[in-house]
Parts: sequence; structure tokens; C-alpha cells
Amino acid sequence: MVTVLRTRELLRIGPFEPTFERELAERYEFPTLPAGPERARFLTEHGAAIRVVVTSGGPGADAETIAALPNLEAIVNNGAGVDAIDLDAARRRGIGVSNTPDVLSDTVADTALGLILMTLRRFGAADRYVRAGRWVTDGPFGYARDVSGLQVGILGLGRIGSAIATRLRGFDCAIAYHNRHRVDGSPYRYAESAAELAESVDVLVVATTGDAGTRHLVDRAVLQALGPDGYLINIARGSVVDQDALVESLIDGSLAGAGLDVFADEPHVPAELLTLDNVVLFPHIGSATARTRRAMALLTIRNLDSYLRSGELLTPVLQPVRR
Repeated sequence: MVTVLRTRELLRIGPFEPTFERELAERYEFPTLPAGPERARFLTEHGAAIRVVVTSGGPGADAETIAALPNLEAIVNNGAGVDAIDLDAARRRGIGVSNTPDVLSDTVADTALGLILMTLRRFGAADRYVRAGRWVTDGPFGYARDVSGLQVGILGLGRIGSAIATRLRGFDCAIAYHNRHRVDGSPYRYAESAAELAESVDVLVVATTGDAGTRHLVDRAVLQALGPDGYLINIARGSVVDQDALVESLIDGSLAGAGLDVFADEPHVPAELLTLDNVVLFPHIGSATARTRRAMALLTIRNLDSYLRSGELLTPVLQPVRR
């Protein structure tokens, strides 16, 4: 495949995961925004030439970076979440932003289901119990909680949230949800607020977007509403949950347990969580399968190809304003 050199138009920001790096390198070659002292110099010398930014998670494209690129037209993101991109700044400038929806919905939903099973059935703790030789020394492992037939609340009934709900119906779970707006035609019960949803369910699954509007949506009041018999599952973004309040709730027993794939300051995880047996911790692997990551990479590249060819993004979060 021919390598396309567009060094005066394209810019990479942030580290790329290996599959995307490989797929992109087969098609394009262009510079990466340096970190540290070289960053400002690069932007001063080359910023005006950049039309398209390609990014993948942090550090993304904040308002300062966008302002340093006066001719920027589009930001192509390898991932569904665009919380590392200042959408307000992009919107004001008419800059398009794309992401990779749909291709990761099933894989992330599978991760959520795995976290629910591991957290409530205590599968991880049971595995550690056997490996430590405690089955021999301490006898049978303690009881866990059934998943079948539970009341489950989904915070964010979008593509991923809907895929989670579909899987849980196979466990005869009663599903409720909260969104900014009611979903027309949804078969699930709607709750007017996150707290109302939490108060009515056994398990609260966080599947909403991570942005300024959802920061600490799951706050201390929501955790208290979920209660000492309730469980929190988060496969969205760490920013959606008040992490300090969550840690306190897990330690003092005002929450039964949690399954977490995301954290407020990744890759750093609160030390208190590492010692708790009622918490399952994943290193943000919700979409981390070979098939899904390649599908994400190829969709990102199709967005880039499409924009350079026609000025259109295939899966826009914000469609670029034609100049």
C-alpha cells in the first residue's frame, strides 16, 4: 500500500495504541506534536499549516492546542470517547470532530457484563482464595450475590448502554435507565434523575459519556441512594464518578461493591482500592480485543481518508463547517 506523506497538513497528538499505530503507518506518515519545551516551538513554526489532527485519548486536543492551530478543520479521534477534546472550542471554530461509535459497543458491553459477574459473584476473590491455599486452610469460600433477576439501572442508554441492557435481559434482570432525555420506544423504565435510578436498583451501571456535563454525575448522594446492598459498575469514564466518595463508601460499607474499568487519573488507581476484596479493578480494557481495536483503527482511518478526499467525516460528533 502506498504511503501518503502529508507533513504540512496532518498532526498526531498523543500516544497511539499498537493496532492503530500499525494501520496508520501503512497509509500515512506525518509528525507527532512533541511534549515538553519543544511543543510550543513546534506549534509556533508549524501550527498554521495543520488542517487535520489525529488523536487517540489523552492528551487529546484542549482549547489551548486548538487555538495554536489557526487553520485546523477537523479532529479525527481513534475512540468513542471524546472527553479529551474541547468540543466547545471546536464548535466555536466550526472544526469537525469524529469518533468510532458502534464498532466497540458489543465488546464494551461484554466487559460490563464480566464486571457485573465478577463483582457480585466474587469470582476474582474466589480465584485468589484458591491460589492462596485458603480453601485448604479456611474451608469453603463465602457466599456471593446472584445476578439473575436483579434490578439493574443503566446510566446512559446509548449504543453501549443498550447493548448492556440486551445482555442483562438474558439474566431476567429488570432494567431501568436515566438519560438527559427519555428514549422514545424504549422498553425499559425511565428514572428522572441519577439518584432516583440508584435508589430503585441493585446494580448501577455507568455507561454515559465523559464530559463536563457528566462530571461527578454519580456523586455522594447517588452512592448513598444506591445503598449498602448496592453495586456500582463503571465502564464509561472515571470523571463521571466522584472517586473520593466512592472509595469512602466502599471502605465504610455504605456500598456493597464496585467493578471499575476506568478511573479519575489513569493509570493511577487509589491505593485504598487495591486492598479491598469487594472491588474488581480492570486497567481500562473495555474495548481491548484484537478485532475491536482493528475495527476502531480502520474506522478512524476511513474518517481521515474521507475528510481529505471530500471534506466530510463519516462518523461525526461535530460536522465541520465548510469554509
